[in-house]
Amino acid sequence: MEYSVGVSNEDRSMKAKRKEPRPLICSFRPIARRDARVLVLGTVPSIASLAKRQYYGHPQNAFWRIMGRLFGAERELPYDERKRILCARGVAVWDVLKECYREGSLDSSIEIESESPNDFRGFYRTHRQVRAVFFNGHKAESLYRRHVLPTLAGLDLDLRYERLPSTSPAHAGRSFAEKLAAWRAVERALAD
Repeated sequence: MEYSVGVSNEDRSMKAKRKEPRPLICSFRPIARRDARVLVLGTVPSIASLAKRQYYGHPQNAFWRIMGRLFGAERELPYDERKRILCARGVAVWDVLKECYREGSLDSSIEIESESPNDFRGFYRTHRQVRAVFFNGHKAESLYRRHVLPTLAGLDLDLRYERLPSTSPAHAGRSFAEKLAAWRAVERALAD
């Protein structure tokens, strides 16, 4: 008979589950030309985005619908054409995190100890015309403030920050019209 002091079968099961490999989520390269004037930041690609190898690849994500209304970068266009349109308008798109562990697609499932930010010092050095940074939701903003802002000391940056409502289908608290109205701030920033 085998005895185990203080460790139940349930405890063993929990430890075994924790040892299962978790998916490492890696960000894409930025969509950006050197003359970008605004930067839109998400957190890290969703499972649907990773499968398509495209930013905002989930069909219910409102990002491309909004970019279509603002700049003509409609979801129905080929992905490379959408990227070209945004770049031509001065819009850069990237994610705050370079990589992290996350089960599923929800930002709330990101394992905090695994958060690793992208190289924003390098980005801002090569994209010197960026003057406005827009966060696609609260999580992108909080990750940036926690991981990126402390690394920017010593850089001569004149950046304006603004959090916009998340375009994720998981954030359905606002209508498309309300999200579009808020996201017009990107259009206004390019007009300044």
